[in-house]
Amino acid sequence: MTNKDYSIRQERLARFAKAMGHPARIAILQFLAKQQTCYFGDIHEELPIAKATVSQHLKELKEAGLIQGEVEAPKVKYCINRDNWQLAKELFGGFFEQCQCKNDDCC
Repeated sequence: MTNKDYSIRQERLARFAKAMGHPARIAILQFLAKQQTCYFGDIHEELPIAKATVSQHLKELKEAGLIQGEVEAPKVKYCINRDNWQLAKELFGGFFEQCQCKNDDCC
């Protein structure tokens, strides 16, 4: 199977999964998801990782479309990208719901 054989939904699901494939990124997403509004501040102060490392994780999450941010000097504002958050929820839900084996008799 080549990349041309994958559906757009499969590619998006894989991109979201890759972006979420590190515990620091999960922590960042959980932190931002709890914010009522976009968050101004230094996320590295909220997490036990270095500032440069946080920046790399934020970049990965932003490139995947799970978060959005904009510079409002001297700070950067970050928040969950609500549209893609909903899409990720639907894609992951559909992915996990497709299992036909619903009882303990499966392999």
